[in-house]
Amino acid sequence: MTETAPRTTAWFHCFAGIAGDMALASLLDAGADLAEVRGILERLPLSGWRLEVESVLRAGLGATRAVVVVSDDVVVRTYMHIVALVEEARLPPRVASRSLATFAALAGVEGELHRRPPERVHFHEVGGHDTLVDVVGTAAALEVLDVDEVLSSPVATGTGTIRSAHGLLPNPSPAVVRLLRGAPTYGRDVAVELTTPTGAALLSALASGFGPLPPMRVDSTGFGAGTRDLEGLPNCTQVVVGEALPEEVQPGHPLVVLETNVDDATGETLAHALEVLLSAGALDAWITPVLMKKGRPGHTVSALVDVALVESVRHALRSETGSLGVRSWPVERWAARREFDTVIVDGMPVRVKIGPGRVKAEHADAARVAARSGRPLREVISDAEGQWRLLKGRQPDPEDRFPPRPDGPEPA
Repeated sequence: MTETAPRTTAWFHCFAGIAGDMALASLLDAGADLAEVRGILERLPLSGWRLEVESVLRAGLGATRAVVVVSDDVVVRTYMHIVALVEEARLPPRVASRSLATFAALAGVEGELHRRPPERVHFHEVGGHDTLVDVVGTAAALEVLDVDEVLSSPVATGTGTIRSAHGLLPNPSPAVVRLLRGAPTYGRDVAVELTTPTGAALLSALASGFGPLPPMRVDSTGFGAGTRDLEGLPNCTQVVVGEALPEEVQPGHPLVVLETNVDDATGETLAHALEVLLSAGALDAWITPVLMKKGRPGHTVSALVDVALVESVRHALRSETGSLGVRSWPVERWAARREFDTVIVDGMPVRVKIGPGRVKAEHADAARVAARSGRPLREVISDAEGQWRLLKGRQPDPEDRFPPRPDGPEPA
């Protein structure tokens, strides 16, 4: 029997939120070699910046702070400009894909908020050198630590208002709220932006699950400090890095099934209810035809839900179906490991899900590309999945994990 290679997991503990610099600093504090991370970052075609780190205390807790010192910054960049910078850098494949996935998540949300296609989005706060270094640096640090899977705790957010390029915004910002759709979150009564759009985008793009510390053999842990000190709360993001336990010794993930019977809803109403349940955080949702009392045809609407999101999904199920009651029971799920990645098709991002022996393009992303390019959906899906397979085939030689960026043209 062939043994499965050990997988390294990084779990972010976002008890005080997460920002791009905090994620990067936590990984450096956990042992990612600063020289190697800088070496990867220096392949970006950018000048006028440097990455510095310092040891600090946050509410008495020792942590590392990452500071991007900028002497030649460009405040506003388009999403496609950033994609071009990352692609030109010829980064290690996982660093490039994780960076592109994060910026694709940001562009998608900014496009929704400002009613424009992602490829036409202009980044303001997140378009400068510091955000590029934070995002690519985080991806580089994950690669230096050889992290295969990213997980996260529920995410803390602040309250009040924050100032942005568009004026005052509620805290958490609209971008953070949209990026964390489906993720368990909670608010702290702290008038500080605990979770930033960059931090939320990193989790949205890279985290394959949310919950408590997963089963692992811990190798290291680190704390990445935020800019300010908060009274009574360490302003840090923690990361725990270790070897994931083999699937056969992991306990099942406790989940809840919610369901209700309806006999007076149209097909359109039921289809909309499924979309709302998934948007509310359901891991899966489905409809089963049933025969109800007195021979009435009906449907059972079901949702598979993380324990932390039962209340929000239960409310959505009841309100969307008009049912007078919802029932539930606990279940356990042994899910196969999966990863998420992003490829570019016709200049637009398409997310792909990678599981044991298969890769599948995200339907909504592929449909958006098909609609804007005029190409058949099946061709876009085939291109996206084919691109990822080609990317997988270009994995770097293990003996040369971080080859220097060549000065000349890429060989044919």
